[in-house]
Amino acid sequence: MSIVGMLRGKGKNGFGYNTTAEEVTQGLSLNGKTYLVTGSTSGLGLETVRVLAMRGARILAAARTIEKAREATANLGSVTPVECELSNPASVRGCIEAIKRDGTRLDGIICNAGIMALPRLQTAFGYELQFFTNHIGHFILVTGLLDRLTDDGRVVVLSSALHESAPKTGIEFDNLSGAKGYDAWKAYGQSKLANLLFARALARRFAGTKKTANALHPGVIVTNLSRSIPAVARGAMAVISPLILKSIGQGAATQCYVATNQTLTVSGEYFADCNVAKSSPVSYDAALAEKLWIESEKIVAGLS
Repeated sequence: MSIVGMLRGKGKNGFGYNTTAEEVTQGLSLNGKTYLVTGSTSGLGLETVRVLAMRGARILAAARTIEKAREATANLGSVTPVECELSNPASVRGCIEAIKRDGTRLDGIICNAGIMALPRLQTAFGYELQFFTNHIGHFILVTGLLDRLTDDGRVVVLSSALHESAPKTGIEFDNLSGAKGYDAWKAYGQSKLANLLFARALARRFAGTKKTANALHPGVIVTNLSRSIPAVARGAMAVISPLILKSIGQGAATQCYVATNQTLTVSGEYFADCNVAKSSPVSYDAALAEKLWIESEKIVAGLS
């Protein structure tokens, strides 16, 4: 048990900082259920695939290439690899069409993939790459598959506590390209705030149904997501991780809990350590979330 875990303890549901993905799904049968997981080849995504498949679910394991997905998830159970490069709209749309051709109904879409803190400005289709990959890619994917969700299907979007590092205005709609100024952590925070706002806007669209959309902070974990961080900093994180950081299993717990727990019915919430948590004040701004949704639709419509 980490020092942080001992200090934080457990929430009302009996789960907390140290809870693992296996523990939150203990005794749960997911036979007959299907989940789409992005970023399935390593870290939290791979652990999510492993645990949900272990509980009997069929998993559509999405990755940048179908070869990487196939290699990473071999021998994990009922897993179907699919290509979904989130920074490439054609690849995302190909993933959507493949799932529709398959006739699969989805019990959950777990938007796990992402990139973090790129040291220099990079763009895709004229937009800052973290915003485009983390938010727009998932926006295309999820909205394209809404008709494939089951009547009580769940959309689970990985945000981050670092959504609080977003610009004070929340989303810089006049600088989505990054051309007017770029800061790696602010840009990452903006993309994670966009993930959270997207989940809340989607939850409002699900109102009156049994479908849910929620966002979450998985915790601080040393995974491939940190590959853009300088090597010295990554090395220091690796040394202290057993004491204060979550393990991969602990990091995947919250998304597995939100995606599968049978007693959970809330929608439009933000979770941390497998419990509902508070997020930044701007993340509750419904008007901002709607503005982002409309702007996202415009961006997607303008993509070739």
